[in-house]
Amino acid sequence: MNRLLVFLLLIVGIVAPSILLNAGAYRLLPGDLINISVWGEEDLNADVRVLPDGSISFPLAGRINVKGKTTTQVERSVAARLKKYIPEAQVSVIVSSPDGNRVYVLGQVAKPGAVVMPNANMTVTQALSMAGGLGRFARENKIKILRKTGEGQIQAHVRYKDIISGADLTTNYQLMPGDTIVVP
Repeated sequence: MNRLLVFLLLIVGIVAPSILLNAGAYRLLPGDLINISVWGEEDLNADVRVLPDGSISFPLAGRINVKGKTTTQVERSVAARLKKYIPEAQVSVIVSSPDGNRVYVLGQVAKPGAVVMPNANMTVTQALSMAGGLGRFARENKIKILRKTGEGQIQAHVRYKDIISGADLTTNYQLMPGDTIVVP
């Protein structure tokens, strides 16, 4: 089978589902590991870590700010930078590991520490579940979320017992990368 046809079928299989879900497309964060490849250019295939300032460095393209961008946007940026050297560059960007998309769970849980968020819609109860659940002595209705904002740090109270019982789901907040859940 023609290499170009195989490549196009591969891209359609990878990209088509993401187009359908584009409203919730993953946005890159510092710490994420991405794979960038340029079709037909073996020397331009690399795993690249998003730096703390939100940028990456890629051969011939230089430093590019990718923080908050989707993989499709990064593909376009890299291709535009490579145009001088490879006029018809076909660039593919895949998130190998969403390491920048983490929340932290501390205190009375089975496995305290960092939890990688598999999607942008993770809730408090999902993160607590990934941390192994609450410990035996956890104070279920005293859980807090700490979040850094441009104005400083804020906190939100979580009433876990009310969430689990179904009495009140309003404190099952959607998490953001960098949030810390404290379970006293």
